[in-house]
Amino acid sequence: MPEHPRQPPTGDLPELTTEQMREVDRIMVDELHITLLQMMENAGRNLAQLAIDREHPATCAVLAGPGGNGGGGLVAARHLANRGVDVEVVLAAPQRMTPVPDHQLDILRRMGVPVVEQPRPAALVIDAVIGYALTGDPRGRAAELIGWANTTEAPVLALDTPSGLDLTSGRLGTPCVRADATLTLALPKRGLRRAAEVVGELFVADISVPPAVYARLGLEICAPFTAGTIVRVF
Repeated sequence: MPEHPRQPPTGDLPELTTEQMREVDRIMVDELHITLLQMMENAGRNLAQLAIDREHPATCAVLAGPGGNGGGGLVAARHLANRGVDVEVVLAAPQRMTPVPDHQLDILRRMGVPVVEQPRPAALVIDAVIGYALTGDPRGRAAELIGWANTTEAPVLALDTPSGLDLTSGRLGTPCVRADATLTLALPKRGLRRAAEVVGELFVADISVPPAVYARLGLEICAPFTAGTIVRVF
């Protein structure tokens, strides 16, 4: 597995709460006009790159929720398919897809990427079911997919957070994905270090957040992505 550059000391790289990440997203979209589509593309492209660097999978099952986290997983599915990986997508809530993730799903269908009802064994599982919008324990179809991910023998790569983890408190929901690696976005989140046993190896990906956005939150960062768009945290 290629070595990704390690982050500076933890004290030099702030860890965000869920509320801070919501504010980062708000400033990006409302004030800078950096769209959700742009951020999602950055997230998914980096996720696909990490999947290839770590696992070189021939096959991949992408578990995708209806929101932004799922949209990032769908972008990753496109990039993986374009690079020769046999990808299947499983949706947690196909009737509740929000507009931008639904746009990504439409692209995959036009490409001929299979969207199946039940996950099947694959060389890699991508968890993009629930992001930082989690409230309470996962339920219904999302909980079923998390349970399946935890029983598969394949490595699991989570986007932003293992589904079921509270990104501020580190509380493990019932159920919660137990990932082999997690690619979080923009900056590490506080709950990830508190729940390292389900996070696995932690990486952070650049989604093009300008330093001035963090300054608005009273945070000073040290340009962690000078060596590349994916940085290993622990």
